[in-house]
Amino acid sequence: MLRFALISCVLLSGTTAPVSAGDWRVLDDAGIAGSLAGKTVEYSGASQSFYVSGRTLYDSGRPSWGYWETRAGRYCSQWPPADGWACYGVEADGKGHVRFIGESGHVTEGRIVGTAD
Repeated sequence: MLRFALISCVLLSGTTAPVSAGDWRVLDDAGIAGSLAGKTVEYSGASQSFYVSGRTLYDSGRPSWGYWETRAGRYCSQWPPADGWACYGVEADGKGHVRFIGESGHVTEGRIVGTAD
């Protein structure tokens, strides 16, 4: 559980330069999968690869493997050994930027930088 909390804190603390509010559109399951599957997103000081298989690799200098999926228009992730899932709303600006919105309203922005290797 501590590992999940640490990864969540790192994920939620990374941001990139903000994009103006009018540029963002809310993604549904298909939009989330289309934007993330097979892609790598760069955050401030970290990156995350979203594999089509449902695995995800978060790397902030120390790699951590987890799982991801979409559920009811939200991106959800699970980081072993924890068995719980955390879910976030996802928005995109159509210019390669995505942002994840947590339950508390905290926003983490990232930029799609390439494909997941």
